Amino acid sequence: MKTKIFCDIADYETIKLFNNKPIVDGFTTNPSLMRLAGAKNYKNYSLKILKTCNKKPISFEVFADKFKNMLEQAYEINSWGKNVYVKIPVVNSKGKFTGPVIKELSDKGIKLNITAVYTFEQTQKIFKNLNKKTKSIISIFAGRMADKGKDPLPIFKKSISLTKKNKNIQILWASTREAYNYTQAKQINCDIITMPPKVINQINGFGKSFKSMTLDTVKSFLADSKKSRFSL
Repeated sequence: MKTKIFCDIADYETIKLFNNKPIVDGFTTNPSLMRLAGAKNYKNYSLKILKTCNKKPISFEVFADKFKNMLEQAYEINSWGKNVYVKIPVVNSKGKFTGPVIKELSDKGIKLNITAVYTFEQTQKIFKNLNKKTKSIISIFAGRMADKGKDPLPIFKKSISLTKKNKNIQILWASTREAYNYTQAKQINCDIITMPPKVINQINGFGKSFKSMTLDTVKSFLADSKKSRFSL
């Protein structure tokens, strides 16, 4: 099974560039990435992106905190394009599970990307509220877990086992930190991994021998010492 690669970015020019790369199967964004990209008007900026990325799946996240407003934003975002996945956080800022929002939207056939997932128990609750006929993604934040000294693999393995019989529901490896995470995701048959452009570019170097890596490293150190005109 192929582990699809999504590019985690909201910068318009970068999306325009990576949209033409065969290695990239889709895109993910979030409010923080949109802010970093300089978006002033959320809708207008998203529609600008969609003029370029109009075929590959792309996720845009709601930023409301109340369930009623989440639903309003979700319906609006969904109307922007057939390739759009609406991102819904697994809980709001008060820690309340967004199950009712997930269930209503999924039952209406709206493609969802449930985000900020950190436990298998959350995956179970999400899975229970998803309509199995509607395409959906569950995004588990591996990198942020690892940053805190926690092993994300057991959660992924359980989540993948839970959803593997449902082709419409996919598990996504989120908050990727290094290229090797792609190998890890493939080894456990994770459906999707989303990663920043820098890490995607690093994958092109896969398969390089240790001998050539050693030479490249030594040559780079030598080149930098010459540029610095070091002497003893």
